[in-house]
Amino acid sequence: MGFAVPDDTVLVADGGLATELEARGADLDDPLWSARLLTEAPHDIAAVHAAYFAAGAQIAVTASYQASLDGFAARGIDHRASAGLLRLSVDLARQAGDGAHQRWVAASVGPYGAACADGAEYRGRYGLSVAQLSAWHRPRLEILADAGADLLALETVPDLDEAQALVDLVQEANVPAWLSYTVEGTKTRAGQPLSEAFAVAAGVPQILAVGVNCCSPDDVLPAIEIAREATGKPVVVYPNSGERWVAGGWVGPKTFTAALAARWVAAGARIVGGCCRVGPADIAAVATTLREQT
Repeated sequence: MGFAVPDDTVLVADGGLATELEARGADLDDPLWSARLLTEAPHDIAAVHAAYFAAGAQIAVTASYQASLDGFAARGIDHRASAGLLRLSVDLARQAGDGAHQRWVAASVGPYGAACADGAEYRGRYGLSVAQLSAWHRPRLEILADAGADLLALETVPDLDEAQALVDLVQEANVPAWLSYTVEGTKTRAGQPLSEAFAVAAGVPQILAVGVNCCSPDDVLPAIEIAREATGKPVVVYPNSGERWVAGGWVGPKTFTAALAARWVAAGARIVGGCCRVGPADIAAVATTLREQT
């Protein structure tokens, strides 16, 4: 792995992988979510990565967010084949980058709650200790750390305890990563102050950036300030569109804009992208706006 967050420029990350897969007709109503396509239609995943790169993204986040060894085992896929699918998620993103300069791959390490496929990643407090969470995450994280990505994306983390487990594992593996919480206001989804949550990464050299994702765009600016004060590290932000998931559907206005992204950069963000309901056209607008400002 080799990656560094630049001090004087901004990197554009991609948008929602599942969002674009669904827009292209994929049925993701499955406990594995987008990771199901690793087994059935990997070319579709590669095409979406390529679309985001074409839109101006410089970082692709892999389709391993909701992939888990337990989830694959439930499909009758053994450990060796499951490890191969996790590595494939990295290969697909790498191949979509086509060897171009300044294109990187972040291997997604989603939270325990995502693998539960019941919305637990938006609650945290699973009833598991840090040691138990470490034991669950370790096998997948070790596979992804060895799969050829440029860094790990410890993302959509709802809970300080889970963040601690992941940070400890990254230190053990000695691989670069970013740590990104899903938040409600200035607290984690589990209700912990963000100042405390970000502090678990302070002084940890393997954590190259900290920030937020899969949250409202309204929550980004306060989080940037707190992250910088708590850690002094570069900040990564990739919120949702602003729409809300209610009773099986998306409601409300889309508030994610390129102008907002420019404000996040002005406040100190160094990696900017999007999550749920943010597609290639949105990322293209962000890339264009940020390019025009430099």
